[in-house]
Amino acid sequence: MKKFPDNFLWGAATSAHQIEEYSCNNWSVWEKKNAKKWAQSATEKWQLWQQKKFPEMFEAENYISGRATEYYTRYEEDLDLAKAGGHNAHRFSIDWARIEPRDGEFDSKAIEHYKNVVRAISERNMEPFVTLWHWTHPLWLEERGGVLAKDFPEKFAHYAHIMAEALGESVKFYVTLNEPTSYIAGGYIAGKWPPGEKNIFHMLQAYKKLSSAHNLAYDVIHKQQENVHIGFTNILWRFKPSKNTLFHRALIRFAYYFTNEKFLRMTQDHNDYLSVQYYFSVTLSLMGIVKEKNTTFVTDLGWLIDPKGVYESIMFLKKYNLPIYLTEDGLADRSDMKREKFIRDNLAQVQRAISDGADVQGYFHWSLTDNFEWDKGFWPQFGLIEIDRKTLERKQRKSFWVYKNIIDRNAI
Repeated sequence: MKKFPDNFLWGAATSAHQIEEYSCNNWSVWEKKNAKKWAQSATEKWQLWQQKKFPEMFEAENYISGRATEYYTRYEEDLDLAKAGGHNAHRFSIDWARIEPRDGEFDSKAIEHYKNVVRAISERNMEPFVTLWHWTHPLWLEERGGVLAKDFPEKFAHYAHIMAEALGESVKFYVTLNEPTSYIAGGYIAGKWPPGEKNIFHMLQAYKKLSSAHNLAYDVIHKQQENVHIGFTNILWRFKPSKNTLFHRALIRFAYYFTNEKFLRMTQDHNDYLSVQYYFSVTLSLMGIVKEKNTTFVTDLGWLIDPKGVYESIMFLKKYNLPIYLTEDGLADRSDMKREKFIRDNLAQVQRAISDGADVQGYFHWSLTDNFEWDKGFWPQFGLIEIDRKTLERKQRKSFWVYKNIIDRNAI
């Protein structure tokens, strides 16, 4: 057995829009606009084995978040399950659109709700990790350009100030932004997420706006509280070239810079910790990501399972000499046949990085429950806890108990 450090944080991560019912934000409008198109294009987007296994991808309602998992009203039930799983930390996000439904008007009932969520987490002896922006924002802001709005950084910093003031000393860890580079890629390069553009100039603007928003929020929150830890989370990619040529290696270096390095450089000196969000490695060609043909070592989404990338991602951040948290790490696996090995293998790589001097202080599995996976809808299932889509009944998967056993021993 290999032990993890004392006081290591163990938990699972969630996101407001993916689990809270009946959201009204930029994403709720976007999904309704595109649901039919996504259902019709599933044949082109997904491989035949996926189409046969998950026929709901052809149904438009799959892509509407709707009641999601009803976490907004059932959060105590889910937190009880997290506690039963041995978790001593819990990451969740706040829906900015609920807090500030109109420009400059803050909803006291919504603020009180999230205060109650934090209180419920603390009462179960779990450390709350609060994410302020997990890709959703108010409609009034989206109408003014969303992330590219002239005053987006200032508006975000003010919202951060309001929430930090409301939550006070009950929260020690803040995530300002979740995966800003994923949002930039989806919204301004691929055009598959809001605002649906393919514009390199706007992509570069989005880097500036989001990094400024993080930096301003960092300063604002630290002015209010001394003993608080602030960072952002980002998916770290592991790229492999489709051909071993100088050109393909240069392509990998270019992609690595924009996904893994650029945002980190733009927020330097404004992070109290760094995070790893790791899901897969990809083979990259001039035409883009190469689809994996061998389904043995892939998730239900076709993502290659590659534990070594966990180690490489952690060691990439080690040079910054800051605490490191794995704030998301998971896989779509409805049958739960691969999740146990995934958890063990990835945590073995975390152990390896700790042995090599990395200051890793926590691990959050993605996700606590099955949820709404953005433009993919409900068919990919990431949860340690299965959600029945008809009844919303919660049921712990076998991997839930495997993870609990690791937590209880603080070792693998």
